[in-house]
Amino acid sequence: MAATNTPRLMAAGAIGNLLEWYDFAVYGYFAAAIGRAFFPEQDKVAQVLAAFGVFAVGFMMRPIGGALFGHVGDRIGRSAALTLSVTAMAVPTFLIGVLPGYDVLGISAPLLLTLLRMLQGLSVGGEYTTSIVFLVERTRPERRGVVGAIADLGAVSGILLGSATGAVLEWVMPAGAVDDWGWRIPFWIGLFVGAAGLVLRRGLGQGEEAAARRPERPPLLITFTHHWRVLVYLAGVSVYGAVGFYLMFVYIVSWLQLADGIAPATALTINTISMALLIPAELGMAWLSDRVGRRAVLLAVTGLSVVAAWPLFWLMHGHAQWMILAGQIGFVVLVGGYYGCLPAFMVEAVTKEVRCTAIALGYNVALGLIGGVSPLAATWLVHRTDNDFSPAFMIMVAGAISFLVLLLFRRAPRE
Repeated sequence: MAATNTPRLMAAGAIGNLLEWYDFAVYGYFAAAIGRAFFPEQDKVAQVLAAFGVFAVGFMMRPIGGALFGHVGDRIGRSAALTLSVTAMAVPTFLIGVLPGYDVLGISAPLLLTLLRMLQGLSVGGEYTTSIVFLVERTRPERRGVVGAIADLGAVSGILLGSATGAVLEWVMPAGAVDDWGWRIPFWIGLFVGAAGLVLRRGLGQGEEAAARRPERPPLLITFTHHWRVLVYLAGVSVYGAVGFYLMFVYIVSWLQLADGIAPATALTINTISMALLIPAELGMAWLSDRVGRRAVLLAVTGLSVVAAWPLFWLMHGHAQWMILAGQIGFVVLVGGYYGCLPAFMVEAVTKEVRCTAIALGYNVALGLIGGVSPLAATWLVHRTDNDFSPAFMIMVAGAISFLVLLLFRRAPRE
């Protein structure tokens, strides 16, 4: 294991996350416009539900992508898996940007959109988890928290870039232009980010990985037969992040518009500020986890979320912009604290032989089956119950689940 981390190594580990979460972010932020472009004319809530439904389908592919790219990472090498995953994201991202809408292709438009989202879901299922393994394995134990957070900050930076891009478009383009065609611009940009990722990852780590021990049997088989308890453990720990992150930094832009009547440009600006604050929040909590332990930090933020989610949503339902921002900053601390130490926590919980496969499956089962449907479920619950605080209750339940899993298992159940 290397004890140093070059700038290229760090950038290569983070840039794929930047691209993939940039794409997922702009899809979430422009869900209303995408719904109008790709689905038949109907009421606004139904179109948003349809767009988030396709968003959820892409996430449901994550466990399959995790198994696929985890196998590549454990059998062929971490860098090979990372090169493949960034390619599998860049091409569909660009194609979404040029795909004609329902008025041109009819029913083929939403079907093709769903197919492209499924391909992206396969890619994202392996990118994030392989990148954190790639970086944390090459780091001294006393710095793993911070380095793991840097890998996650690629994802945060991608969502920040997506939010900032959306905010800029809303401010500079004429009224209605973003809905008509301007929402496609961020997807075109994704192709150039993907090309940069391929350049950074070319030949990275080949010498080191060639000498690494490979499992004789398929990693997926070893994982299910000998490490299934770790899968359940990681999935349970990941529930809070699955719900908290996608509600508070993707769905929340639509919520502010529908529940508070906030203008799209203002909602995106508030979210962009919050995403920027996630960077110091994650690094700070990661640094703390290197000193007091990762489990302690995870217990603190999940437990606090159970009692703080409703009050923070109450703030965000206020009429003053400072109240909305204050509420979201509260979630910045909680969710940022969680993701700041989660990468190193997961890597240290799994044996190296099946590390890519086990983490990809355990994490992506929660993210794919729960996180991906969270925006859809929140939209449906708010509309069905006429209760704008429904997302807060979802976060409270998710926090309680992850808190109990961490509390009941003092050590990861490694076989």
